[in-house]
Amino acid sequence: MNKLHDWPEPVIRVQSLSESGLKSIPERYIKPATDRPSLNVEEDPSNMDVNIPIIDLTGLSEDGNNLPQSTMDQISLACREWGFFQVVNHGVCPGFMDQVRETWRSFFHLPMEMKQAYANSPKTYEGYGSRLGIEKGAILDWSDYYYLHYLPLTLKDYNKWPAPPDSCREVIDEYGKELVKLGGRIMNVLSISLGLKEDRLQNAFGGDNFGACLRVNFYPKCPQPELALGLSSHSDPGGLTLLLTDHQVPGLQVRKDDKWITVKPAPHAFIVNIGDQIQVLSNANYKSVEHRVIVNSNIERLSLGFFYNPKSDMHIQPMEELVSTDKPALYSPMTFDEYRLFIRLRGPKGKSQIESLHSPR
Repeated sequence: MNKLHDWPEPVIRVQSLSESGLKSIPERYIKPATDRPSLNVEEDPSNMDVNIPIIDLTGLSEDGNNLPQSTMDQISLACREWGFFQVVNHGVCPGFMDQVRETWRSFFHLPMEMKQAYANSPKTYEGYGSRLGIEKGAILDWSDYYYLHYLPLTLKDYNKWPAPPDSCREVIDEYGKELVKLGGRIMNVLSISLGLKEDRLQNAFGGDNFGACLRVNFYPKCPQPELALGLSSHSDPGGLTLLLTDHQVPGLQVRKDDKWITVKPAPHAFIVNIGDQIQVLSNANYKSVEHRVIVNSNIERLSLGFFYNPKSDMHIQPMEELVSTDKPALYSPMTFDEYRLFIRLRGPKGKSQIESLHSPR
């Protein structure tokens, strides 16, 4: 496993490049022409008013699911057609969401030497990083990030969490507790909407022994945003993602009908998306969807991706209730750990990762 112990080249912090005042981006960040974003929305006016579904979770609480059937239908449709939706009235305090976002923004604006104390390696990705994948000479994304574990508790290591700014660790810890609760409630809803018992999907993740981690993405200003991406096209390898974004700065794009739709975040919403593991468990009734992040030259952007994942050594395969002679199992069993290693060696590659796992016929 030595190949995962270090990065193949010296790591350059994108924020440092951005703040150096350069007028053109280094070649390492220039995407092939086919992958570059179209920043001119006038090219396809039909996309301007399109947005991922916004769903009101009033009625979904720790005490149970009292969502109306119409809301359950909205969620099911969003998972089948989009793989993405936004949730409002989700039970997490808006003021706290703002506090968490601004705490992390403060971290990324600390002096570089303070951040470097938390520099990561490809072995676990925990800490302060600037690249995904270990392919030497790979074209890189215009972003830095911070990655940490919440669950299982055996992986939770406060020493790998940033201490500055003040009370940072307490805020991060409280955020994890809130999102574990919200993620669990959404998992129950997804299970019911698949026609299964409320706890079926959670049990397929390992019951109480599931995983949870956080990646905070920092997208500095980019002098040539038309040539770069903040995050290359990919589907999320885990189970369920809850994303907190900057309200004012769009950047996330979702692929729908072979077009890239720029998500317009609702104030104090979480953007929820289906990961590859739920696509497998649902036998592709619910689909993980390609998405990417564009950057801009005027303003930085910050987002917090919370990943609610299966237990790392659970074999993930289509749930038997969703397999039939008409729709046989589309995927062979694989543990989440095996899948994650597969991804980490290759870096983000659209939907090709999960598509390559189809059961041979």
